[in-house]
Amino acid sequence: MPFSRSFLSEEHLLCSICLEVFDNPVSSPCGHSFCMSCISHYWDTAKHCQCPLCKQTFKRKPDLHINRTLREITEQFKCMNGNLGACGGDEAEKDGITQESTNGTLKRGQLPNQLFSEMKRKLIRRRSRDTSLACHNETGAEQTEQTTHADSDDTELPNFARQVSLRRYSMCGAANAVKVPLCPKHHRNLELFCRTDLECICAECEQTEHQTHNITCAEKEWQINKIKISITETEIQEMARVRTQKAEEIKQSLIDINALAQHEAQRSMQLFGALISSLERSQAGLLEVTEINRRSAEHQAELMIRELEQEITELRTKSTELTKLAQTDNYITGLKGYSDASTPVSVKDWSSVSLSCDLGTEGICASVCQLLEQFKEELQKPPAACPLISANQSPAKSVKVKRIQEYAVDVTLDANTAHPRLILSENKKMVWCSENQQHVTNHRERFDRVVCVLGREGFNTGRHYWEVKVNGKTDWDLGVASHSCNRKGKIKVSPSHGYWFLSLRDKNNYAFRTEPPTVLHLSNKPQKMGLFVDYEKGQVSFYDVDAKMHIHTFMDNFSETIYPFFSPCTNKNSKNEAPLVITPVLS
Repeated sequence: MPFSRSFLSEEHLLCSICLEVFDNPVSSPCGHSFCMSCISHYWDTAKHCQCPLCKQTFKRKPDLHINRTLREITEQFKCMNGNLGACGGDEAEKDGITQESTNGTLKRGQLPNQLFSEMKRKLIRRRSRDTSLACHNETGAEQTEQTTHADSDDTELPNFARQVSLRRYSMCGAANAVKVPLCPKHHRNLELFCRTDLECICAECEQTEHQTHNITCAEKEWQINKIKISITETEIQEMARVRTQKAEEIKQSLIDINALAQHEAQRSMQLFGALISSLERSQAGLLEVTEINRRSAEHQAELMIRELEQEITELRTKSTELTKLAQTDNYITGLKGYSDASTPVSVKDWSSVSLSCDLGTEGICASVCQLLEQFKEELQKPPAACPLISANQSPAKSVKVKRIQEYAVDVTLDANTAHPRLILSENKKMVWCSENQQHVTNHRERFDRVVCVLGREGFNTGRHYWEVKVNGKTDWDLGVASHSCNRKGKIKVSPSHGYWFLSLRDKNNYAFRTEPPTVLHLSNKPQKMGLFVDYEKGQVSFYDVDAKMHIHTFMDNFSETIYPFFSPCTNKNSKNEAPLVITPVLS
């Protein structure tokens, strides 16, 4: 198939603004080409940055780069016109007459042999490049007309020319031919997109039915939408990932809640069972004391009644004697009898005597009331922040402490608070008790009677977790203490005095220092203890790190800075020499 007459004719290389051959040609995002100076001046003077041809508006001024291929074509074309003599005359071009050159006669739209060979070589070289490097911004460029050259023969064109004529040409090079749908009304390619009506249209539709609408290149619009689709797809995948993670968190929370509910049920059964047993014992004791006091009162009443009846009998006998004496007329006999009858009867003063109604149940009732108050306080304690696992449960059913290990902090010992008998390692991670006191400065913060030491780092907000190695020891104390706690002389260790810690005595006796102490029976002896503090919740929790098992949780209200508390206790005849070691938290 021969070349079209309009293939690379001068009209294809004219700037639509200055109507001259391109000078440093650039292409707009919509695919139209202009001289760089022309389009720059046009955009500098216009109110809106839009294409002078298709009127597509851009949100910001596009970055323009010289179209090197088009510039090479225009330079070759200018050289051709400069070497043709009369061929480059304006008068002859306007009249459309043929011009003579040294190489022969050229008609309008024809190419000289040297230019054709040069173009052929450049297009073959460009054709061999990777098609992925083609510029996609020029997809709206006009297609090459494919009319038959009037004065050329099919045999004069090589196969490459026939292939070029069947391909769509852009200013960035030849592109693969794509079958573009036709407008059902005008039978032209649907290359434009109406953003107002959201439909693909042809160029004729734009000039007739969509003159005032927002029109853009359909292929470019699709590329923009593809980018938006990719962004939307990424956002949807991220939302799905977040929701999947949230679902896993909810599932894990449900597992924790089930474990907590099981523990709370067991705790309530134990609590109510202990209360019922105590009430039954109190009831039995109350009934027994009541019965004993009732019998004592009954016996006392019988004795009093017997004594009263005896006095009543004596008084009635005396009354009878006086009545008979009063009836005697012989004054000698009457006076003699009166002297004997006037002798008072020996009786008891019963005016202040009464039978006591005290059954002796006040003490038992008071103990029951105290028991009920303790039960009320126990019921009002909030559930543990994480499921509580009793020590006799299987490790397979224990709750992992992986989540709280995320709050691990670097805890070191404060030498200014250490008792004089305590020895600290150089890295302030180990502490043990010696037999003799060291010569140290008696700081206000130092403990002088209890062999203990505080951590250097204090906490007044947030969550914190650390681990302490306790294996090989028979006695130790671990927990937290408030900044204002008493450190001199004999101290009282309880939450009300600013101490929250767990103690081990004689290898197996574990207790929490409350009032009274809370004894804990552990079947497994912990070798490494984990301590977790949630300052806002007032929570201090203890864990068996190796068994990954929760031991106990204190709940209180913190009003000042708290510090980690350590006490290796005394050696006890070299049986408790092992140190307390603050170890790194391993996830």
